[in-house]
Amino acid sequence: MAAAQCAAPTMRRKRSWTGTPEIYFAKPIDNSRLVKVENRQRSREMKQFGVALSCLFLLVMTFAWQHFKAIEYGYKIETLRVQRDGLAEMNRALRLEEASLRDPERIDTLARKLGLQSPQPGQVMHMDTVAPDAATPVLASVTPVAMDSAR
Repeated sequence: MAAAQCAAPTMRRKRSWTGTPEIYFAKPIDNSRLVKVENRQRSREMKQFGVALSCLFLLVMTFAWQHFKAIEYGYKIETLRVQRDGLAEMNRALRLEEASLRDPERIDTLARKLGLQSPQPGQVMHMDTVAPDAATPVLASVTPVAMDSAR
């Protein structure tokens, strides 16, 4: 087996350098003695740019605020319109029910089922008819009513 290994040509991989090797050196830099020179024109330009940007931002925010408020009011109007339509429908249904409950024939039928009778003449006194002199007070009075016991 050793002979087989010696007989096979050994292939060695060659190292190839592509480019130059990079070597890094640490270089301490001391900037403590440097003084920054103020550029007044650049400072003025930056302030103007900041003011213009702030104005643009306020303009866009005002537009967005108005737009969202308009959408919100649209939703509120639609909600109130639906609520108004529902209340109008309920009012119509209640008026119809009131009209059916005030029907004199229905009241007369219920009264007869309960054993009530029509009032005798003179038994009913209307309070709206007042004496000719409206300034005089009206005193309520009780008139005895003869009741037949039907039980």
